Amino acid sequence: MSTMSLSKTGRLPVWADEIRRRYLRGESSQFVLHGNVHDLILDDPDGSADKKGADERLLLLPEFLTKVLLDRKNLVALYNVSTGVRIVKGKLPSGYDELLINKEASKVLPLLERLLLTTQGAAVVIEYADTVAPSGETSFSTIDDRAAVVTLQRWSTLPALDKNDSVVFLLVENLSELHGKLVANPRVATVQIPIPGSVERAALIRHINPELPGDELEMMTEVTAGLKNIQIKGILAPMDPGTDDDAERSRFITELLGGGPKAGERAAKLAQITRGMPRGEIRRLIAPEGPPTPAADGDARVEVLRLIAARKREIIERECYSLIEFVEPKHGFDVVGGMDEVKRDLTLIAKNIREGRRNRVPMGLLFTGPMGTGKTFVAEAFAKESGLTAIKLKNFRSKWVGATEGNLERILQVIKAIGQVLVIIDEADRSFGNQGEEDGGTSSRVIARIKEFMSDTSNRGRVLFVLMSNRPDKVDIDLKRAGRLDRKIPFFYPQSTAEVETIVQAQLRKNRVAHELSFPEHREELAPIVGMSNADIEALVLLSSEYASQRTEGETGASGKETPANLDDLRRAARDYLPPRDLEMLEFMELLAVFEASNRRMLPPKYANMPSDELQTRLNHLKLTVGLRR
Repeated sequence: MSTMSLSKTGRLPVWADEIRRRYLRGESSQFVLHGNVHDLILDDPDGSADKKGADERLLLLPEFLTKVLLDRKNLVALYNVSTGVRIVKGKLPSGYDELLINKEASKVLPLLERLLLTTQGAAVVIEYADTVAPSGETSFSTIDDRAAVVTLQRWSTLPALDKNDSVVFLLVENLSELHGKLVANPRVATVQIPIPGSVERAALIRHINPELPGDELEMMTEVTAGLKNIQIKGILAPMDPGTDDDAERSRFITELLGGGPKAGERAAKLAQITRGMPRGEIRRLIAPEGPPTPAADGDARVEVLRLIAARKREIIERECYSLIEFVEPKHGFDVVGGMDEVKRDLTLIAKNIREGRRNRVPMGLLFTGPMGTGKTFVAEAFAKESGLTAIKLKNFRSKWVGATEGNLERILQVIKAIGQVLVIIDEADRSFGNQGEEDGGTSSRVIARIKEFMSDTSNRGRVLFVLMSNRPDKVDIDLKRAGRLDRKIPFFYPQSTAEVETIVQAQLRKNRVAHELSFPEHREELAPIVGMSNADIEALVLLSSEYASQRTEGETGASGKETPANLDDLRRAARDYLPPRDLEMLEFMELLAVFEASNRRMLPPKYANMPSDELQTRLNHLKLTVGLRR
């Protein structure tokens, strides 16, 4: 009878219970555990088991497997190529002394195989399995690597392992780094260990601080989304209080806060979660630009949450090799000029997200149009309006074949864990363009994985992708289909003085430019600006403010007041500013956006009223012209 169990009164994490059930059903005796394999696991999160110390219930994965999942096994051997074999449960039979001496897989694996075949109720846990059986073409592998793959493959088919009630675990962070023959083997079960969800995070936080009020527990659970248990513990309970001077650190933080209401209480709470941090790092997190503004209600809890959020961003960005970047949008649609149809569509999507109507939220959005039309600006405003956590996914291509897939898996795991997240991908044609096989097939594998993730309907309303490109023709066509990028939103340069007016007003507000301009009275003065990009209009508004200051330079130094820009300053800026223009390329990008658009109502009149065959003819002409020139 199979003997994989758990503590009598405890309960297993979902992934561990899956292992147990598949093992007891006889589906497999060999498991690949991948994903969050280096995290702490809270044993018995509901606290129903016998009372243990805080640290005793927080176990690393090998410890959890040994003490909980394999608690009825007679012998458990732990192996990695660095430390060799350790017997962590039971007694090694006689005749295996060589097993404890050698570290090389070529010598260790045959001995472990003999141990599995001759010992009743044995378990072998191989850490960093990718170092034993790395991915790659077999023809390029060493003889030892080939032998390791064959050995592990053979283990999955040996009837004696089932007869002896033996089990094997291979631990690897990125599944793509393990040899493909093991991953594809139907007798080898792959189980992903996810980053903790809200239930697991709440259990850990309650475990660390049992006295935490329910509302604070809820807020901390939310703000720590995307972090591993070991990282949460590092923030909330970083070290033994006796090893660091809380009082000295509290005084230092009080100075950083610059006094204010309840400064002492605020400093004490912040000191608790900054134990072990260097003073420079504390300063950078708490007061990077001078004393922070106290919470409106004087509640130190708000500042603690802000600090946790700052440390979370830092940890995740570093862990993902700076391939993702958290975005803190400071503006909503109130500072987005023009684009009425775009804002109308996005406002409705944001409303559905806030109200939890997930079935009405697209799986993904494609923003397309020429550079400088405000795609990134609108995406960040949309994040603000929807309440989603916004991250930018940077170009993750790598010159090392295989590295890209590993990077992507780590990123997708973090995205899944954060939940309620907007993933912004600029220059999607570079990240998800079809590069053929010139990169060793990396592009096709990356695109296939991102397609799979974007098609997962469980992410609807929780993970929303926004891809941006001025060359949507280079984005993989299957990536753009409905079910992945449901909505294609075109962006164009302003086509009328009325549109320019709204953009100018928005830029004046955004940049807090003092002015004496009056709209719509001065609207017609904006005619020379029609056709400029949003970025050009912002540059022009800032230039008019600069001309205003030059006009009264030396006259207002005493007062320190900003000279308001007037109509003459705006006219001068419009005459002097020369935007970089490649008219044929810009028109080509506009037409690409026209053909991608999901709704005709989003098109400017000059395109909405143009016959389709005429649009196609013009696009074909420009494609040839631009292609020849480039």
